[in-house]
Amino acid sequence: TLPRAAGPILIIIMLIFFIFSLIVSGVELFTDCPAQCVCNDPNSVFCINRRSNTVPRVPVTTRYLYIFNNNNFTLSNNDFKGLVELVSLDLSQNEIREVPDGVFESLSELKNLDLSGNQIAHISKDSFSGMVQLERLYLQGNHIQSIHWEAFDGLEMLLELKLQRNQLVSLPYLRFPNLLLLDLSHNNIPMLEPSDLHTPNLEALKLAHLGLVTLDKDFITSLRNLHELDLSGNKLNEVPQALKQDSLKGLTKLSLAANPILELKVEDLQKLDGLQDLDLSGINIQEFPEGFFESAPKLISLTAAQNPFNCLCPFAWFPVWLKEKNIRLLKPEITRCHFPLVNAGKMLISLEHKDFGCPPTTTESFSSPKENTPVPQIPTTSPDTTHTKAVLPPRSSSEEPISSTDVHASPPEDLVTFSSHSKEDEQHFCPENICLNRGTCKLDLLGQLSCMCPSGTFGLFCEDMDVSLASQQPSSAVTPEIPDRIDTISSRQVTSTSILLDLHRFIETRPNIRGIRLTYRNLSGPDRRPMMISLPTSYPEYTLRGLIPNCTYSICASPLGEKILYKGSNSIEMGTCTEAHTDGMPVTSVEPWVNTSTPLTNTLISALAVLALVLGLAIVVGTFVCLRRKRRANAGLELELGPADPTELDGIKSCLENGINGTLPPKQPETDYSMTSQPPPLLHQNGSSDYEAPLMHGQCPSNNNLASLKPSYF
Repeated sequence: TLPRAAGPILIIIMLIFFIFSLIVSGVELFTDCPAQCVCNDPNSVFCINRRSNTVPRVPVTTRYLYIFNNNNFTLSNNDFKGLVELVSLDLSQNEIREVPDGVFESLSELKNLDLSGNQIAHISKDSFSGMVQLERLYLQGNHIQSIHWEAFDGLEMLLELKLQRNQLVSLPYLRFPNLLLLDLSHNNIPMLEPSDLHTPNLEALKLAHLGLVTLDKDFITSLRNLHELDLSGNKLNEVPQALKQDSLKGLTKLSLAANPILELKVEDLQKLDGLQDLDLSGINIQEFPEGFFESAPKLISLTAAQNPFNCLCPFAWFPVWLKEKNIRLLKPEITRCHFPLVNAGKMLISLEHKDFGCPPTTTESFSSPKENTPVPQIPTTSPDTTHTKAVLPPRSSSEEPISSTDVHASPPEDLVTFSSHSKEDEQHFCPENICLNRGTCKLDLLGQLSCMCPSGTFGLFCEDMDVSLASQQPSSAVTPEIPDRIDTISSRQVTSTSILLDLHRFIETRPNIRGIRLTYRNLSGPDRRPMMISLPTSYPEYTLRGLIPNCTYSICASPLGEKILYKGSNSIEMGTCTEAHTDGMPVTSVEPWVNTSTPLTNTLISALAVLALVLGLAIVVGTFVCLRRKRRANAGLELELGPADPTELDGIKSCLENGINGTLPPKQPETDYSMTSQPPPLLHQNGSSDYEAPLMHGQCPSNNNLASLKPSYF
């Protein structure tokens, strides 16, 4: 009977061992990180500088795969098979030369694909086949010369397409009903046809540095949902007529920077009444016509850097307008006056009305020539004030007083042009303060100013400094005032457990870095050890999660590969840093502070629950088996003794009836038959007389000794 009872227990043990094996294999599945890669969580794999030219084998549960900065990387059709849960794939900066047909066909759930910074020269018809859920496709920074006209068929869900910095001379068939962003900048496409785009919902269009001479009006008419338009770095000599139509009522951001426009007209912005951000830097204008911005009442920010502004009295209204309308002037450190001498090199926003040299205006009364009546213009100075900074042409005592019309109609010629000055006066047009950081001012034959910047500085006025060389400068060096750093990182959307970081400016100021190292630590808790994360440059925003509520965190960003300094057991924070304080957890909130729910913990909890259930069932089955064995043992004992004889049962019955019930007849007088020769009387029945019970009935035998007992007559 023992082997029968051990059978269920053996099955239960095998079942428990099988479940435990599944748990162990599940843990290995989530923690199996490829060699030379980093897995910050079970869903993400970072493979940077692997010195391998093939795609590593990653867990099938991977959702975010980053493989970049590898040399001579090649793709094959079996690289991504089985990764059905992959959502984001980054293959940037790998020197990929070819995208095989159907290589991404198995990635039906992929939403983000980054192939930027490679050496791809051609996009074939089936390069992106099967990617029905793709939302973002980044192909910038390659050598793409041609794209098959059906290469993007099937990408109906695409929201962003980036093709800038390639070698395109024409566009394929771009039909995207949901596309919001299209970047074609830095290609050689001097003419855009209305049939090139079929993107009715496009919000942002970037056409910088294409060599455009003009902009087709019908090309813009179809883009009625356009909010942002970048036309910088082209060859436009005036504001395009295509911008003067009602279809651009919703345009909020416009860039015309680095075009040879030279002159602006008041009516150039008359149809752009929704404009909020305008970039007119580097278009070689000397001033804005008064009333130019009246057509843009919603303007918030303006960029006018790197223009040779002539800061004379006709332009005195501009700083006043900036302050009255609360307009934010971007890049003020390189928005400076070039003329006249007294204002050359000064920041335009720092000038006051009196600094523009507006002379006191008087009107002559012919009836009383001795009386002068002041004419108020802007109440900044009194009529009798002597303007020491105003440069006026000398006049003899015989000349008549200058009237107000004469002053505004013909400003002094020697303040505007260089033609009337000789080489001896060259130092007057290159004052010491026009070139910053010890730069040297130079004046060419055409009268254009330029600055020769020393080592470690750059910019039109040497206003920018190389961060890597700034630390090498001696502490005793006297440097002019430098604006706030433009490579800082900032935090946005801070919650109780997460911080969203903005890395746009950090990446823009370092175009050649291969990645970003984020270092953060908790300044409020006892454990201040730094945590490090490596990020690609293609993600200018990153969210730190799993943070502790109501704590201050120090977050630093530095280029990937930069040497880390250590002091004791902690690393010294390098690069650009910022601090952010997480929100406190509301009292009424029922959510935990830290969300630790991961696929691994969910799997372990489920496995433990199953294990507990199996153990419970094992206990119940074991108890049942034990009880059954006990019953079988009792039944087996009775079978070994055998069945009772019928005569024995009658004896037991008579015993119970006579002895136990107390119905035995009175004992007969004992007679010693041993002294006589008469045999003992036998049992007999005479008519109705009672039986004579022998002495053997004086005790009640059991079934086990009936056969061995003999009647005793003593």
